[in-house]
Amino acid sequence: MRKFLSSPVKMALSEAESASYQNALKHVTELTLNLMAVKVENRPEDYLGWCTELIDVCRNRINISLLEDHQLPILKKLEQVLVLGASVSQFKMARIAPWPIFTAFVEQQASLHALEERLALLDYIELIKSKPLAEMSELERLAFAGKHTNQHCHTQYNFDVEWFASTKGAKVFHVLLAQQPESFDAALSHIPESGDVTPKQYQQFVSAYKQIFTSYTVDKENGEKAPLAPATRLLAMKRPDQFIALTNAKIEVLCQGLSIAKFNSFDFESYWQDMIGTLRTFAWWHQDEPEDEREAKLWQARAVLVDLFMFADEDFAFGSNFLRIRDKKLNSAESSYKSSRRGRVKLTPEEVVDQALAEDGIPEYIQGKRETILREVKTGKSVEHVIGLMRAIFG
Repeated sequence: MRKFLSSPVKMALSEAESASYQNALKHVTELTLNLMAVKVENRPEDYLGWCTELIDVCRNRINISLLEDHQLPILKKLEQVLVLGASVSQFKMARIAPWPIFTAFVEQQASLHALEERLALLDYIELIKSKPLAEMSELERLAFAGKHTNQHCHTQYNFDVEWFASTKGAKVFHVLLAQQPESFDAALSHIPESGDVTPKQYQQFVSAYKQIFTSYTVDKENGEKAPLAPATRLLAMKRPDQFIALTNAKIEVLCQGLSIAKFNSFDFESYWQDMIGTLRTFAWWHQDEPEDEREAKLWQARAVLVDLFMFADEDFAFGSNFLRIRDKKLNSAESSYKSSRRGRVKLTPEEVVDQALAEDGIPEYIQGKRETILREVKTGKSVEHVIGLMRAIFG
């Protein structure tokens, strides 16, 4: 482990990767003894592989029960630094890749990032966006805007509507969207259906979008400050070839990955000038529309698919709201069937874990750790104990 931890010193790191490594070392020093107890056989020769291996150590192989209470947040912070570092490494490719390499990488990441679900969402948006927001049903409008509800039935919505960017935390945005969808239609009308969006067209959208919030004086005399992230979700759904969909949490990752200065969650100018401006310098973005049907589908969503250059582990795609609801319904039906047939039975570890994860109030980040929880339960630990530890670490 000692040689593994120091191995990036011998790698050809970019400036961003070097900064990431130094940041990681600050947290590694607080966990040295615990990390040394973990055997590492895989020794990657690149920084992305190093980050990925150490992330797995932090999530699955370090003995959590031996950590002191004050070390738990340090472990979580180290994991966050490593995830950011892995994303930065993957974005190096995005900055220089021609179209064939871009598409090959996207396809390579397909299962980790639920690409087919994402494309199903975009197909659905393509079907409904011919209607103004004001004429959409509430569920259609929320799907366009990126907010999942329990009414988004898995049999009809076979995708998570929150892929690319969730807006469920943008309360004022959703109040206004419900009250005056025609105002958002007016703002989006400045964005053309095809062709490159011009700075003037973007600024016209921004002005109209901001006016919706400044005119809302229910809670504040001078109105609300317009949030950037929900605006980018609307833009990216209308033109996924032109805009990147943001959440506040994604801003830092994307800014570091694209080697631009970090901006805040209200900075519409930097989003356009720096982020979209940088995107438009990439060779793959300038690719002419391919004749191949599959490639054409990716090309039509090439800007919003930048998400796939962000690091994702094997559990990430299972955080889908679609899968969560579908599996919960199936587990509920299966449990009812077993109960009616056999009465009380001894549950398998898989059934114990699934029942615990199906309970109300279990956070999504814990639901996405099913395999890790199952592995610990099979060693003899109670599912309540394992979930309690995860709440302490990741909550």
